[in-house]
Amino acid sequence: MEAHKQAVATIASAVRQYFARREPYRIFHGSTNSTRPRTHNRAVDISALGHVLSVDTEKKTCLVEPNVPMDRLVAATLPHGLVPPVVMEFPGITAGGGYAGTAGESSSFRHGFFDETINRVEMVLANGDVVEATPQPDDTRRDLFRGAAGALGTLGITTLMELQLVPARKYVKTTYHRRSSVGATVRLIKELADAKTQRADYVDGIVFSKDHGVVVTGEMTDEKPADAAVQTFSHARDPWFYLHVQDKTKTKTAADTDTVTEYIPLAEYLFRYDRGGFWVARSAFAYFPFPFNRWTRWFLDDFCKTRMLYKALHASGQSSTYIVQDLALPYASAEAFVDYTAETFGIWPLWLCPLKPAAKPTFHPHATGPHESDAAEKQMLNIGLWGQGPASVAACVELNKDLEHKLASDFGGMKWFYAHAYYEQDAFWRIYDRPAYEALRLKYNATTLPSVYDKIKVNTDKAAMARTFKTTWPFAAFFGLQHAIASKAYLPRTPPWRK
Repeated sequence: MEAHKQAVATIASAVRQYFARREPYRIFHGSTNSTRPRTHNRAVDISALGHVLSVDTEKKTCLVEPNVPMDRLVAATLPHGLVPPVVMEFPGITAGGGYAGTAGESSSFRHGFFDETINRVEMVLANGDVVEATPQPDDTRRDLFRGAAGALGTLGITTLMELQLVPARKYVKTTYHRRSSVGATVRLIKELADAKTQRADYVDGIVFSKDHGVVVTGEMTDEKPADAAVQTFSHARDPWFYLHVQDKTKTKTAADTDTVTEYIPLAEYLFRYDRGGFWVARSAFAYFPFPFNRWTRWFLDDFCKTRMLYKALHASGQSSTYIVQDLALPYASAEAFVDYTAETFGIWPLWLCPLKPAAKPTFHPHATGPHESDAAEKQMLNIGLWGQGPASVAACVELNKDLEHKLASDFGGMKWFYAHAYYEQDAFWRIYDRPAYEALRLKYNATTLPSVYDKIKVNTDKAAMARTFKTTWPFAAFFGLQHAIASKAYLPRTPPWRK
């Protein structure tokens, strides 16, 4: 803890100097899982805060610094027979990013967003003060704990958190439920995500087309039938998870009894979408173009993991022509929303993830307008819309704007902040609670920091959106690959939890 305290003191000193000069700055973490471009050259470096400081097996908690990625967090807790209740699917997503951003996954129907599994946080406020905050009702900084969750570091810098843990099991008994329409898939995922009646620990879904949907349920267990094979997804020779699910269910019917069940080691399940970045990496094969088959996926495995994909994406500048959005909305409007995306974007597959809504006010997605009463105290459904957009940056911007507008006005939903955002300021604050947020910024001396809107808004000026040779085909791909290789983000090839 002494090294941690010294690191925090250094960070607090740097923050105090920026505060005294009234200068904005960004936080340098060392990596990112956001598609948003960076702003501000001035930075406070917190990259040294990347350790799991302790695991308490009696209290089932661990002390974690913000730059600990999910794969190292799981590697630290599994030897103690414990695992975080919410583990984001990409191994490079950090604990601090999970708190400051919006982070949920297939256990969030039961446990909520990642911040709902945190007992307390240590933060450096914008004036350099070091404080702690908890969600407890009698904590005078409870508003800070809740307000900073999802606020992208605009109320202060998270430097430590105490995470809850739950007992781990050896396997996840995974079942694939085939459905033959979008509506039937949405209805089944809603039914199976009813945490009051279901035994599942994990629930999510993939919609491959209008007539091929699959709901995936997972139940942690130490038991496995002797004749049941063990399926893995982290080796270069393994299938990508979504292709595996598609292959396993393509001949199945919509009958309740016509399912596929298999046993996946727990960590393999948690990070099952890493290789291929769900399915976004497939577009890279078309970009070159390059054959897309199991041999090329094996040969290019280093480049198809999410850490490398993010490095290449940022270096190439290609995020400006991709549609990469997570959108949460009430179940009542989900099927209509998929109809809209199918007609407007033509992107398949789609990811479905049931979510337990956060208490308001919050920057996490929650139902709005006429749909608000439908979703109160109920689940929402996140839909992952990820794929290649128009080649024209301007056309891609207009599609994203249309998506933002219709999501709020027609479907009562909200998007996540990790991605590009194009809201005009008035439109943005009609969706989110500006008075509550500004009151927190004033109370905790954070008015010198960029606001949430400042951080998410993409500059759409012609000069800012102009393409250069580095961002056009084929140079963008080679520049992105060169940067990714130089970063050595593909190392180590063996996941830390598999050692």
